Amino acid sequence: MQYIKGLEAYHADGRSAVTLGKFDGLHLGHKKLIDMVREYGRQDDINSIVCAFDMSALYEKKGIALEVLMTKDERRGRLDGEVDVLVDCPFTEAFSQMEAEAFIEEVIQKRFRAAYVVVGTDFHFGHKKRGDIHMLQAYARKYDYELVVVEKERREGHVISSTYIRQLLKEGNMPIARELLGYPYGLQGVVEHGRKLGRTLGFPTFNVAPAEEKAMPPNGVYLNRVQVDGAWYEGIANIGIKPTVSDENRMLVESYLFDYSGDAYGKEVKIELLAFCRPEQKFADVEEMKECVAADIASGRRYFGKTDTD
Repeated sequence: MQYIKGLEAYHADGRSAVTLGKFDGLHLGHKKLIDMVREYGRQDDINSIVCAFDMSALYEKKGIALEVLMTKDERRGRLDGEVDVLVDCPFTEAFSQMEAEAFIEEVIQKRFRAAYVVVGTDFHFGHKKRGDIHMLQAYARKYDYELVVVEKERREGHVISSTYIRQLLKEGNMPIARELLGYPYGLQGVVEHGRKLGRTLGFPTFNVAPAEEKAMPPNGVYLNRVQVDGAWYEGIANIGIKPTVSDENRMLVESYLFDYSGDAYGKEVKIELLAFCRPEQKFADVEEMKECVAADIASGRRYFGKTDTD
């Protein structure tokens, strides 16, 4: 898969099937669009393209905190091998001022040379969101593309959306978030050197700081899986600031893995958060914390079907 930073950096070498949007989380609704683009991309001389709008500059200008289900690197990794091209398109102030027909002519026709435009029913574009699927259909013949409108994916009466999934995360509802995403919610990052307190207490942990813009569930203890050097390990994780032993007030994901004994410092790992166990708490002392963590570990081992001898 080609990864292109900036719309102007993409130069078409043929016609395309393109889908455009924020694609935050690549949930099951997004998957319908991407599967359709990929299907059209199987034709000769048709490139399958995902154009993902990067809202960070616009949000920063408006003083809105960016909270994403997926970082750019995570999206790139999940789309790799799925489509021919991923274009990260900064949604700048100038871009937002582009008139709707100019968007069709300059972006869809001239930039992507689109043969197929695949969008959801609520897709809007152009200045003040004046463009919609009806406008795209009206200009399809003039700009020589076929419009494909994909209905929203639903689960139990809810439209699957990034906003709804963020709401589920804030409630700590990891199983339903997983169902709507089509994969377990998680994060990736580099294992940091910590205070090594867990090692002295008998449960060494991985410390990973989430990306600043990453949406996180409530602080607390979770069942998790971590991928290290291509292999997956089960365990438990604490999300939070470690109030018993630290006053840094810095968010960390601290994972204890049942069957890992190597040195992961400095390595990039992937963490999947499977289920919420209990809220983060401040203990009276380290001994009380140690007893509670031991109970968390025992509960986690039972969940994953592990015995004390595993």
